[in-house]
Order: sequence, then structure tokens, then C-alpha cells
Amino acid sequence: MPLAIRTAHTRTRRTNATASRRSRASPIAFLATRRAPLAVATCALAALAPRAEAQTPSPLGEWQYSAGIPLEKLFEPNRPDLEAQIGVGAAFQPRYDGSNRYHTMVGPSIDIRYKDILFGSTGEGFGVNVLQGQNWRVSVAAAYDLGRRGQDDPTRLHGMGNINPAPEMKIAGEYVISKDFPLVFRAAFTRSFGGSNGWTADLGAYMPLPGSNETFYWFAGPSVTFADSNYMQSWFGVTPQQSAASGYRQYNASAGLKSAGFGITMVYFINDHWFVSADGAIKRLLGSATNSPVIRTKTGGVCDVSINYQF
Repeated sequence: MPLAIRTAHTRTRRTNATASRRSRASPIAFLATRRAPLAVATCALAALAPRAEAQTPSPLGEWQYSAGIPLEKLFEPNRPDLEAQIGVGAAFQPRYDGSNRYHTMVGPSIDIRYKDILFGSTGEGFGVNVLQGQNWRVSVAAAYDLGRRGQDDPTRLHGMGNINPAPEMKIAGEYVISKDFPLVFRAAFTRSFGGSNGWTADLGAYMPLPGSNETFYWFAGPSVTFADSNYMQSWFGVTPQQSAASGYRQYNASAGLKSAGFGITMVYFINDHWFVSADGAIKRLLGSATNSPVIRTKTGGVCDVSINYQF
């Protein structure tokens, strides 16, 4: 099922908006006086092409599903009440968390935002910004985890059963230090209702990188994930029944640190409406996940690309 696409956001308000943006104290002007690509910050949200599997385990950093949103608000606060983008993308990623086999997934991208309050996105889910300021926000969203099926890798997951798809609730917060130093911190706490029936906590940070201009922007940053025992046991543990069916030794995975990684997100504008977005990330499993008999590698990577249209 789909994936690879993060929320897209506006780079310009058509030609006249572009002209006005250049005439005021914008990140573009700031870029000329500093060596930091804060131009990215203004249009950064373009760096978000939502993924259909945003909540399903992937080497992507959790921050990459919403990269640029808080920067756009900080540098360009006067935005239209309604913003919408659609697109299609593909990603090359592991068949499951800990797999050394990869597959390509293709899917749609949708991102709709209303008055910086409501949002519906294949990257962030469907939610509301319940608290916010000029350089921060707290949101609550409903999302969906596609789980893990034995047929994702029949030879490696035989006898392990399925981790069923399940709805999720996500509480997230973002904070930008300042315009002069646009480092973004993001924390997200996700609860699955069904499937693993567990909690995860994702902590990440990212910022615009040098080399950006009016048509190209990119971000990079690290991330770390913690998980409770329900989540870890579902994804990495082996119960007595699973052991008998699969041949794997019985294993109890414990709560704690799950993984750490680093990601890069890029976007290139073809014109005022069309843009191409790409991501790359690497993730290292940690904690009790590393000793699971189910995993084949502790390190996994992902790359995706999408083409998007913003109205």
C-alpha cells in the first residue's frame, strides 16, 4: 500500500505573491546576508510530501513527515485560509522493521490545511493544532498503522502471524528556536489501538542546510525512538506459540530505546505549482530489538521521491 509522500506546502502565492515576498524582509533576503539557507524556512513546507504509510515503521525520521511546517509559519505567517496539495510518489524501503530485504511501494499524497488549525494529511494524519504560537505548535491527530503481514516476507515471517492494521492517536509538539537560528525540535507520542497496542515516543531535530535557493530547499537532522513493552514485544518478540510455528527461539523484547537515525529531506520547484520531493534516511535498531531472532539487520535505509501539485 502507498507510502512515500510527505505534506506539501506552498512555495508562493502565485506570481504577485512571489514579488511581494521578495520585497519584504523575507528569508530570501536574509539568505543574502547570512550564509544560512533560511529561504528554505519560508517555503520549506514544500518539503513535505505526505506518505500513506506515515505511521508504519520506516527508517524515515518522524520529523520528515512534517518537515518545514513550523518554519513556514514563522517566516510567512500571512497564509491563505485553505491550502491543498496532491501528488504521487514511490519509496524503496525494508519489507519490515529489521528486514534486509527491500521492496518498492507506490501511493498517493494528499495534504489539506485550514487556517493553521485543521489538517488532513497522508503524512501527519487527520488532526487539529490545539495550541500554538508564532514558533511552536501542539497537535492531536488520528493516524493509521498498516501493521506487518506474514506475507510481507513469507520465508522470514513464517509462523509469526500478523500485526494487524490499527488506528492510532498522535500527540505532537514542535518548536523553532528563532529566525536567526531555525533549528526545529519535534516530539511525537503515538498510541496504537489494536495491532501492537503500544506507545512510541519519537524525538527529532532538523534545520535548513546551506545550498538552498528559491527553487531548491533541503533539511537534515537526527531522530531517536522509544517504545513500551507492548510495542517491542509485538514487533520484535517471539511468543511460545510463534516459536513453535516459526522455529525461532522464544524471545521477550523489553521497553526502552528502539532506534536512532538520520534523515535528509529535499524539494525542487519546477514552477509555482509543481514540485518534486525526495527523502533519504538511515536507521539503526537499538535496545532489545537488536537481539530479536526476527530481525536480519540492525541497520536499514529508505529513499523516496514524489511529484506534487499545489493549488
